[in-house]
Amino acid sequence: MINIVLVEPRIPQNTGNIGRLCVGCDAHLHIIKPIGFEISSKHLKRAGMDYWKFLTYTMWENLDEFLAKHPITDRHFFATTKTKTPYYEQNFEDGDFIYFGREDKGLEENILQNNKQNNLTIPISANARSLNLANSVAIILYEAIKQINNKG
Repeated sequence: MINIVLVEPRIPQNTGNIGRLCVGCDAHLHIIKPIGFEISSKHLKRAGMDYWKFLTYTMWENLDEFLAKHPITDRHFFATTKTKTPYYEQNFEDGDFIYFGREDKGLEENILQNNKQNNLTIPISANARSLNLANSVAIILYEAIKQINNKG
């Protein structure tokens, strides 16, 4: 099972869509507080539709609490626009953790700097700063699933 880690998400529709995606892909969603909405938000429920009840997820009070339970290893990957390493060059395995930062600022610089070898990006044209968070999760999650299935 792949672990999707959303660090301080701000947009409920993105989180709802990612939750629905995780249900469809049998992925575990980790949501790191603070978040920019309430889980009971109608926007979150609308985006996740009736899938939320099937979602395997854990809500964490902060990143430190999450990392105390899941210390960073070489099986933790960090999505960012601040690297040139494309996501498809990573070698994903079952149980990996893939981190995504806030919609408005991404992951903290210290996390990226301390884990440069596991930073990954989705190549996009120079005309865009980034892709939508839910789309980014889908792209990388399906690559991980493809790689895992090809090994088995």
